Amino acid sequence: MSIHATEPIVHPTRDELELGAVLHALSDPVRLMIVAELARSEGEFTCGSFALPVTKSTCTHHFKVLREAGLIQQRPQGTTRLNRLRHEDLEARFPGLLRTILRAADTADAADTADAVASESGSGRQVA
Repeated sequence: MSIHATEPIVHPTRDELELGAVLHALSDPVRLMIVAELARSEGEFTCGSFALPVTKSTCTHHFKVLREAGLIQQRPQGTTRLNRLRHEDLEARFPGLLRTILRAADTADAADTADAVASESGSGRQVA
């Protein structure tokens, strides 16, 4: 019978957060969706609690990228990991960055929705 040691979950400290890594992590729409959902909610959530349009292995990769960039904190609970947004650390290191990115993403989503509704009704926007 072999015993496997659980690999520790490593997170960058607040001072180790790098702007390039944070921006790279947020450049993917799926990861941005995860962060936006965590920002809207308080508490911790399992990876499986997000309705993501990707496979489980791809989802695991996205959470790893977010953790290594310092956007989320993960902790083990049984056989799963709980995730929370590191809002305080991000705000202290890069004031206003997360709020600005999430606001821009919401604005872009609203514009995409308006375009979809306009195309369905046949009254697409005119470009001057």
